[in-house]
Amino acid sequence: MRVLLADDDDFYRYAIRKALEGWGYEVVDVSDGMEALRVLQEESRPNIAILDWMMPGMDGVDVCCRVRALKTLQYVYILLATSKDSKSDIITGLEAQADDYLVKPFDLRELRVRLQAGQRIIDLQSALAVKQQELSHRATHDSLTGLWNRSAVLDILGRETDCARRMCNPLSVALADIDHFKTVNDTFGHVAGDAVLIEVSNRMQASIRHYDTVGRYGGEEFLIVLPGIDGHRAYKMAERLRIQVAKDPYRVLEEDILVTLSVGVAVDNGKGSPRELLREADAALYRAKARGRNVVEMYRSGSRKVDILPQRSSG
Repeated sequence: MRVLLADDDDFYRYAIRKALEGWGYEVVDVSDGMEALRVLQEESRPNIAILDWMMPGMDGVDVCCRVRALKTLQYVYILLATSKDSKSDIITGLEAQADDYLVKPFDLRELRVRLQAGQRIIDLQSALAVKQQELSHRATHDSLTGLWNRSAVLDILGRETDCARRMCNPLSVALADIDHFKTVNDTFGHVAGDAVLIEVSNRMQASIRHYDTVGRYGGEEFLIVLPGIDGHRAYKMAERLRIQVAKDPYRVLEEDILVTLSVGVAVDNGKGSPRELLREADAALYRAKARGRNVVEMYRSGSRKVDILPQRSSG
């Protein structure tokens, strides 16, 4: 574990550094508060900091306050070390959100025990951060395919729509549906169907730009958000997705399964809402299905009222 040691007394800093290294810590030592703050702002910042209260440039209390204001995910356990020992000084240090307080001169055995306590807190905080990331991922991603789930991809579409309006940039969306997916489930079983969904997701992910978004919209339907491209380029992107998904058979349960996509594409005209854009893409997808499937269809003006169209059967 890395420890930052910040003190302007060269002899004291040397002695403490040697003790820390003897205990197995990797030590970064600095002689002023500004340098200490710089180190603690780095991406690979130390997990524990021992800060002298009185230092040139910026004192330990100020460094502590600024570090806490960063609100970084990686927590830094901070020990303030000082010759000040009045109750008011201790309160000042703890109000700055220091984790512990050592009065100079202190016993090295006491320092070691306090560092061990800090390490336990760092380990606990790291475990909690990992758990938080896992929960966040589960809340926003589809458990089968790993794509964004319906709620998350709709949130992304809303943000991209707002951004496109502010920047006067184009925005396109595509709704893609696996053709005859019900037949896959009925013929080969739901395990095979799940395998097809996963492979289709992987192929689509490999075909989009890194700043595009693909999410599982529901069942065998996917929503692709394509910022910054007009209808012509969106059509070409959707066609590339369609070809990528269909080009090779899917080997599932020792069976080769041919899978194709029907895709509907719509372009934001700067006047409608995300909901309206989805309705237009859905209308285009309906026409792609009506044309015989395995095609890309652009939304055509005049077909906005999707709710009056006959209900599509699954697949």
